[in-house]
Amino acid sequence: MTTIASLDTTFERRADGATLLSVCVLVLLLTPARLVLRGLPMSLTMSDVLGLFTLTMWMCAHLTTTLGMAKGGNAVRRGIFAYALAILFLYGYAAYGYLPSDELNSADHSLVLALANLGLALGMCDAVRGRERLDFVLKALVVAGVGMAVVGAIQWIFGFDLTAFMKLPILSSNDVEVQAVEARSGIQRVPATTGHPIEFGVIMAMILPFAIHYGFHARDRGESPRRWWAAAAVIAAGLMFAVSRSGVLAVLTVGFVLFLGWPNRRRFQSLGVVVLFLAVVKVLFPGLLGAFYTLFTNIGRDDSIRYRVHDYPNAIEEFLRSPWFGRGIGTWYAPKHQVFDNQYLLTLVEAGVLGITAFVGLVLIGVYGAVRARYLSHDPRDRNLALTLAAATIVPLGGAITFDLLAFPQITSLMFVMVGACCVLLRIVEDDRRAMARGPEPAMAHRGFSRVAQGAE
Repeated sequence: MTTIASLDTTFERRADGATLLSVCVLVLLLTPARLVLRGLPMSLTMSDVLGLFTLTMWMCAHLTTTLGMAKGGNAVRRGIFAYALAILFLYGYAAYGYLPSDELNSADHSLVLALANLGLALGMCDAVRGRERLDFVLKALVVAGVGMAVVGAIQWIFGFDLTAFMKLPILSSNDVEVQAVEARSGIQRVPATTGHPIEFGVIMAMILPFAIHYGFHARDRGESPRRWWAAAAVIAAGLMFAVSRSGVLAVLTVGFVLFLGWPNRRRFQSLGVVVLFLAVVKVLFPGLLGAFYTLFTNIGRDDSIRYRVHDYPNAIEEFLRSPWFGRGIGTWYAPKHQVFDNQYLLTLVEAGVLGITAFVGLVLIGVYGAVRARYLSHDPRDRNLALTLAAATIVPLGGAITFDLLAFPQITSLMFVMVGACCVLLRIVEDDRRAMARGPEPAMAHRGFSRVAQGAE
């Protein structure tokens, strides 16, 4: 029995679902967005393939009861399934009618990407078991965010594109051109490993609160908080180097949600840290804060703002052609069609009322799961993590107003990871409450994807 127990402990420390999701997060954020795998019939990134692999593993693991996959649903998991059914229906509806071959190929590609993202959400939801493993994935997210911010900092400070050397032999560049340093209206901004500075800024805003969360609660786990505060500083600097209005709006959204739930002492501490950070930025990078000031004071004369607004009548006209189910996901693309720098308009055109309901509903059900977990839990760390997840998950709803968010693969995949994380935390808290209601009972170890020792038992 001792030998079996030792084997069990050894295998519990091996790779599991959380390990796989951590690899997915690292690959997602640290692989340059323009790189796709060679030899495939459609453009797929390494992250897309990992998402499809995770979905396959999720399906196979659910055919057994011995691989540690969570069984049973909760509100967030049901919301993910509802989104999946909506996407499958919308694809079938569009494919059933006539679509030009190029638009049908684009719809096929969009469906594959949607399945890959669903793999990330469901993998998070069912394969990440327990608080420690959820923390493991979210800490990997912070590490990936630091790496992305460092790449952006090198681009902004030195004008050197490190992503040109972040290329494996199995990868090749797609047709999308990404400028390492972009200048608009005399303002320098960088994309890091993403496809655009807007995406870079919004992703930094979504990851920043997790570094702050682990900084606040590091001492509770017997750790030094210094590395987490250093990570938060680097990620915040990355947000500044993106020089993006959408990034600023995203971080303001995150801050607003956090301030709603934080105690007064933490609010004042955070305001002091923000003032100190901005003062340091002013000293080290004198023109950076002025660039942000120009972005917002120049809104009335900014061509990009006028371009975003002028396409509204065209979008409404196209939407009214098929208001309920749209013309097909992925079928409205540049340069064949006019670009809508607004995800709500684009979703209305491509997927109609059903599509936009599915998109908004997916984000809101994730936020609901985090808020519900905060309400049910009495653990300060769980409550703050739930607040952090809610703040990060709701960001895409605001970002979708300012740019076509779902056209950017990294932030789209990160959104699904966030929804899955909300599902994990809600499941953990609900399981704890059910366990308390039943009273003490023997605890069973959670098993991951790899349970080679199962036969030995």
